[in-house]
Amino acid sequence: METTSRVGAQAPAAADGQQLPSARRTIDGYLQAPFPWYGLDEAFTGQRWLMQVGTGADGAVEHGSIGHGDEPSVRGEVGSAGEPREKFAVVVTVAAQPSRRSADGTGLLEATSVSSAAWLAGVGLLTFTWPGQMDHTLRDDWLEQQTETAWALADDLDGPEWSRLSLPVDGVAASFYYRESEFGWVLAGTTEAGVHLGAYGRGMSAYGLGFAVVKDIAAYA
Repeated sequence: METTSRVGAQAPAAADGQQLPSARRTIDGYLQAPFPWYGLDEAFTGQRWLMQVGTGADGAVEHGSIGHGDEPSVRGEVGSAGEPREKFAVVVTVAAQPSRRSADGTGLLEATSVSSAAWLAGVGLLTFTWPGQMDHTLRDDWLEQQTETAWALADDLDGPEWSRLSLPVDGVAASFYYRESEFGWVLAGTTEAGVHLGAYGRGMSAYGLGFAVVKDIAAYA
């Protein structure tokens, strides 16, 4: 299975690796994408919010995320009865790209695939996860280890860690790869609209979700 390399498919962030600092820059990034954005369908009536986009070496937008529900913070505490503080689901849209030359013509970029979406979703969940008993100084090591694990899992979608889940995309049933962990859930699939979809969440069940093209991304700002 072809996957995007970790160089080409970085965690949801701006081109320099930092989150975009303003809502204006964020919406501009979404508007520049040459592909449709996906979010939860109209059955979800809660809060929706933009997160950030990821760009390639040439500055082209390659992927981005849209949040739904409570805006998550790093998990360090839980609520009553062990429930997470926030209930959220994030949808990651990844442009479906074939294997192609780099912008400077000196290299070959790997194709994006469902594995690309699975890895971005897995890493996205990790950014809001922090075992409460862990010392702050150890988090970088923990995050690096967990990121490698997320990559290995995304590269083995037919492995035992994943199950299959059927969810609607634009009103039509589609098959997704799905896994759960102590930190939340991750799923990944593809669409007929030229993009791959990843999603992750905590406190919201993935089993009742549906996905649809965002008709007006500007309304999310």
